[in-house]
Amino acid sequence: MKFVRNLAILAALLCIIIGVLLQFTGNALLHSYIWHMLIFFVFITGFTFYLTQLGHKNDPENFQVYYFASMGFRVVLSLGVVALYVWFYKEGRLQFVFNFFALYFLFTGFEIYSLLANLRPHLRRQD
Repeated sequence: MKFVRNLAILAALLCIIIGVLLQFTGNALLHSYIWHMLIFFVFITGFTFYLTQLGHKNDPENFQVYYFASMGFRVVLSLGVVALYVWFYKEGRLQFVFNFFALYFLFTGFEIYSLLANLRPHLRRQD
């Protein structure tokens, strides 16, 4: 449940930052679909966490397989979303891609941080 709480805190902070940026810059920095992107990443991060936890619970010896499979799923789905946007929309492509991958890297960093925080106690027991 710590992961879900931290994910909610990250999403709330990003909502505040996005709201402030939209208030002061309008759509100069942020794409009009920024809220859709944020919801997408909150959903995908939660879903990949759930899949990883499910795999770890059923087969703890192969945790890394489940983790990398969830990361691969996230990359493929993200590239698919960007490709579909670039294919169907002409305006704001570069802004969309920059905003999308800024959120992508923020949420990936969050997931890696959460993973390391979860594994740290287990690694200390092995010493």
